[in-house]
Amino acid sequence: MLKVDQSPAEKKFVQNPYVFYRKILKEGGVCFWKNYNQKAFFKFETINKIFKDKRFGRELPLGIEQTYDKELNNFYRIEKNSMLELEGIRHSRLRGLVLRAFTTKNIQRISRDIDTLCHDLLHRIKDKETDLIENYAKQVPVITIARLLGIPEEMSDQLLKWSNTMVAVYQADISEHTKSLANQSSKEFYEYIEKYVNERRSKPADDLITHLINAEEDNEKLSFDELISTCILLLNAGHEATVHTIGNGIKALLTNKVECRFLKDKDWQNIVEEILRYDPPLHIFTRFAYQNLTIDNIEISHGEKISLVIGASGQDECRWDRPSEFISNRPSITHNSFGAGSHFCLGAPLARLEIKLALKNLFEEKRHIKILKKPEYADIYHFHGLKSLNVEMH
Repeated sequence: MLKVDQSPAEKKFVQNPYVFYRKILKEGGVCFWKNYNQKAFFKFETINKIFKDKRFGRELPLGIEQTYDKELNNFYRIEKNSMLELEGIRHSRLRGLVLRAFTTKNIQRISRDIDTLCHDLLHRIKDKETDLIENYAKQVPVITIARLLGIPEEMSDQLLKWSNTMVAVYQADISEHTKSLANQSSKEFYEYIEKYVNERRSKPADDLITHLINAEEDNEKLSFDELISTCILLLNAGHEATVHTIGNGIKALLTNKVECRFLKDKDWQNIVEEILRYDPPLHIFTRFAYQNLTIDNIEISHGEKISLVIGASGQDECRWDRPSEFISNRPSITHNSFGAGSHFCLGAPLARLEIKLALKNLFEEKRHIKILKKPEYADIYHFHGLKSLNVEMH
């Protein structure tokens, strides 16, 4: 098997990991990535197959004890009850409770609210020169998920701070300082949601937190810690990747000089899928093997952790014609950016709607948008998103 040494923190890689991905794809689509000490799979079909294979999962296999970093005790208090990290009955139960509120029908009901939010945010930007990440891309998803959950909108900036420091734990080569910030944020975030849930018990409302509380009290066995962890997961997952996708999408449309002003709704839907394929917000997911097995002639041992490089799977020439190019009218086919199988992103309908409306409103309302400074991606791998996007627009 090919063995590679590629630091995920190397500046050249952070700015353009796709050169590395294409190299591995041309050499068979699998390697031993030394920096992660894991076998890594890059091909679309292989990754999609593993996502759906019950012999793999997010949760540690039975008999293998989880070791936690004591400096992240508050973080793991939340993480151990997150449906993202669970399998089997417990995962299905938690996912089922939340899925009731994330159906396509329910999401479409809030379409007008998101549309209005995008319009309002754009009208708040008074200066010709602005950072679209800070003043637009970040705001649309965090305000939307806060409203869905029933969290006060004025908490949006604080939610962003807590979330950004927490998800930094998932990055490669994290420092002790990053761990300390993540642990403190986890504590503060937990305490805030705990207080808010207790308030909601006495003052229920038509929001997702009240729905989850009622599910717990209707004997669906949602523990208090599970309730808190689920709320925090939804707040974190409900905006982080969407922020990056909106930013990456604006960049792709501008740098490829796509004429956007007269596009129809179906055109925008295709563009969203092309952005998610071409420059996705998350580049690696991991799975544990639950038995000894062979995938693509590669032997994997029980308990072994592997990497699924979904950022590379969108560059697979076996799946897409000219995958290195951004083609705005490319016919839409399934990609791996939302995962697949039992852990397929339950927020996908909401994310797709937010991305579509954020882009559509921006390019319909602003006839002139010009990038002022070459955008740089933040050093946050396995996330992939811009530090800022400074533009002139009117």
